[in-house]
Amino acid sequence: MTTAPPIVDKETATRQSLAHGPLGIALLHIERAHRGTGSWQSVHRQLAGIGPLIDNNDANLFLGAPAMAYALHLATAGSDRYTNALHALDTFVTTHTRRRLHAAHARIDQGKPTSFAEYDLLRGLTGLGALLLRCAPASDEMKGVLEYLVRLTEPIPGPDRDTLPGWWVWHAPVHLGEPTPGGHANAGLAHGITGPLALLALAKRHGITVNGHDDAMARICRWLDRICHSDHRGTRWPRWATRTTAVPTNPATPSWCYGTPGLARAQQLAAITLDDPNRKRMAERALLYCLADPHQLDQLTNRGLCHGVAGLMRVVQRVAQDAETPDLFTDHLPQLSERFLSLGPPAETGFLEGTAGAALAFQSAEPDATPVSDWDSCLLLI
Repeated sequence: MTTAPPIVDKETATRQSLAHGPLGIALLHIERAHRGTGSWQSVHRQLAGIGPLIDNNDANLFLGAPAMAYALHLATAGSDRYTNALHALDTFVTTHTRRRLHAAHARIDQGKPTSFAEYDLLRGLTGLGALLLRCAPASDEMKGVLEYLVRLTEPIPGPDRDTLPGWWVWHAPVHLGEPTPGGHANAGLAHGITGPLALLALAKRHGITVNGHDDAMARICRWLDRICHSDHRGTRWPRWATRTTAVPTNPATPSWCYGTPGLARAQQLAAITLDDPNRKRMAERALLYCLADPHQLDQLTNRGLCHGVAGLMRVVQRVAQDAETPDLFTDHLPQLSERFLSLGPPAETGFLEGTAGAALAFQSAEPDATPVSDWDSCLLLI
């Protein structure tokens, strides 16, 4: 499998995007092939057109060679499909992860602030960790990512002799090229510290731990406790927090990426591995309040995984699997399916915000549907 030159044009990047391009659409073809409702020939055709793979420093779980590795590991599922290609891709992921870890530790040693691109799920080391947890859980690189995340959670000195969370960034939360005076700490699953929390919890669930593992999860949970808000609409968390405020203060869209669903699932996983029944109840109750609040649900205006109904449906299924009373959650799926169908199809065809991801979540939520694959492991839900 060949790789792309260092300079990547937009068309190439889109084609190799697990989030938005044909590579993400391949996940739907793979799931259907596993279910017997599609063919492996269709999977092969979808993957054949991806082209030379991006293998520079921009490569991540959702772009280029690591994204292709994720798709092929999902397709392989214990078979001998794609053996040669996976060998080459896994070798690249190992080398790439080591390089990214070296740069991240050098940054910490120099006392410089982090960025989303260094640590988060979509572009950073958390995403590479999610891939390694699937394809090389016992590897030194997997442990290296976990050790880095432990270090990331350690407090750092602030400008006024105070301390800030180690994941504090100085760029803007939305438009990354715009500086944010004083910086911010992000809480979301996609770009914030909830992604590392979920990965740490899932790794421990697989029996993989490093020194300081539980302490790191506890630090993140304590910070989430400090910024949460509780009222008659339940417990919820802001998208991010600056040194003076948390944004927003009103209930946000109940989405996978930033809303209560994603944060609730991550904390449920952490609570299970930390043997913290109070946090588990709190997280599950927060999701139930969200599901019972029309004001929050009405903010879902599309079908997608990232910001829409599909993401909420998939979170509900995963939370239910670990809840003492699964029916409290799965009883909401018919209503969510109706809401899903009442909205028009996404404008794009991709995985994270398009029709492919929406279809994956919807077919998995059908009555009597049983999980066939963990395609949502790239979302850190399982």
